[in-house]
Amino acid sequence: MQKAEALPAPCHMACPAGIDIPSYLGLTAQGRYEEALEVIREDNPFAWVCGLICPHPCEKACVRAHLDQAVNIRYLKAFVARWAAEHAGYPSPVLPPPDGPRVAVVGSGPAGLSAAHYLALKGYRVTIFESLPVAGGLLMTGIPEYRLPRHIVRQEIQAVENLGVEIRTGVTVGKDVSFEELRARGYKAFFLGIGAHQGYRLEIAGEDDFPQVYDAISFLRAVNLGKREKPAENVVVIGGGNSAMDAARTCIRLGCKNVHIAYRRAREQMPASPHEVQEAMEEGVQFHFLVMPVQIGGENGQLSYLECLRTELGKPDASGRRRPVPVADSNFRIEVGAVIAAIGQQPDFRAFSYKIPFEITPRNNIVTEPFNTRTTVEDIFAGGDAVTGPATVVEAIAAGKQAALDIHHYLSRGEGPSPIFRSMRRRKVPFTPIPALEKISQKRIPVPLQDAEERKGNFDIVETGYDAEEAQREALRCLRCDMCIRCGACERVCRDAMQIHALDFKQISATERILNDYARPSEKCITCGACAIECPTGAIEYIEAPDHRELRLCGTVLNHMEAPKCQKCGEPFVPARYLQFVTSRSDAVTGKRVLRRLCPKCARTRRAENFVKL
Repeated sequence: MQKAEALPAPCHMACPAGIDIPSYLGLTAQGRYEEALEVIREDNPFAWVCGLICPHPCEKACVRAHLDQAVNIRYLKAFVARWAAEHAGYPSPVLPPPDGPRVAVVGSGPAGLSAAHYLALKGYRVTIFESLPVAGGLLMTGIPEYRLPRHIVRQEIQAVENLGVEIRTGVTVGKDVSFEELRARGYKAFFLGIGAHQGYRLEIAGEDDFPQVYDAISFLRAVNLGKREKPAENVVVIGGGNSAMDAARTCIRLGCKNVHIAYRRAREQMPASPHEVQEAMEEGVQFHFLVMPVQIGGENGQLSYLECLRTELGKPDASGRRRPVPVADSNFRIEVGAVIAAIGQQPDFRAFSYKIPFEITPRNNIVTEPFNTRTTVEDIFAGGDAVTGPATVVEAIAAGKQAALDIHHYLSRGEGPSPIFRSMRRRKVPFTPIPALEKISQKRIPVPLQDAEERKGNFDIVETGYDAEEAQREALRCLRCDMCIRCGACERVCRDAMQIHALDFKQISATERILNDYARPSEKCITCGACAIECPTGAIEYIEAPDHRELRLCGTVLNHMEAPKCQKCGEPFVPARYLQFVTSRSDAVTGKRVLRRLCPKCARTRRAENFVKL
């Protein structure tokens, strides 16, 4: 029976960029790191960057989490990228002739770089215009170096330049050069990946009275561009997202004596990654939950305190989180010399003055068509934080990837709507055999970190990373859901048709069941192969060798049964448990005594001899 093609795995579907995660995990488990990197880069050109900072929605969808913990999908990307950089270098794709139309990309953050990458792969001549003195956008100026070392960003940007993409820094489109001028120079389409680099104001008393009030995005930009001066001995950061954690942990590394975070909700409602919160606590950041800033005060131009109110949680707001409600007469002060606001950011359109050439929303985001990156101007496309508001790097990469499709469709005069990129299976990686007990006993390997006391004094990367043996062990934990679609067909035939009950599954969703007991098959399975015949995708393998039979689920050896030898000729015969099953189901019903200790050839010979004797 021809097997059906499996659907993308849940982790694959959850990745905004559509990376074929099971394939690169399967290759990593086999030590084929360069091939694993090739798979990643087909859908995400920034494997090393995302391997360090991605919030990994894929891991939230990982089926292994229903058994113990999700596979460390995020860091395994970083491992294979690091290995390639240290051993073979990034593989170079085959490029078409660069004879396509000229395309201008505004902004060299992850959205702009991704759009440029995929456009260059289609033969377009791409120029990126960046207003800052360095390329990389948020990757270079918004994320601290202890999370994302600059040499890694530069290496991945260099890979984009190696495709023929030109990057011009220190050029602000709208101020230094207009769209009209660029059109006159021959640019046929534009992609705006300008990010959200303007911080929101606190809108509280005293905010404009002291130069020691900063917004997080400006503060981090200054530090990342070389101004490593502590803002004050005592600092409070207002907010609960990753930018707040970045600002607070950066202050620790700059030598600030006391660093506070004030957040208006409880810890459970913080949008920051839990591990970022935990690491900030380990480094000595002091957290104040359920507090709301109301005033900034001081004397003679020197800030000295932040006044707050206590809050309590009320009904959920539009975000789904419970709304903080001020508690009357609960005022208190935090004595500090600087305040950093990390309450959100928005795109900065000041370069266009009052002549923004495309439509924007009341929240200052660029308007695009649903499911694509087209703006209200025919040849201008946009994506990333400038459209969605502050989001993740991987979502910006996905937007750049979609923009390349949209721009290609526009410039090639494609018919109908632009295509939408979808999760695609990039490889069919063979399974890695592994004993069931080893598969299920291997727990998630935590990424080693610098000691908290040591890392407080430097900007060295906090995650020290896996070695090759740890990477392979972690990748082997993958259940290969690119092949097993969790339909339960194998369980049903084993239970209902064969009545063996060797496969014990559990329900994880309305339509999905997964193997729950990895020891049971070795105790009950007779290696009849019915489950393998029933499996619609080939996830279950039935192997009949001369001296044994084996049953595997996506490479995991559920049962291995040696075949005893024929009592007459000595050749291997069927396993004892299988023989017992046949005897109980056949001989017991028919009442006939069949020669079950002989191989089929010897059994036929013996029957013939007995017949002649009659």
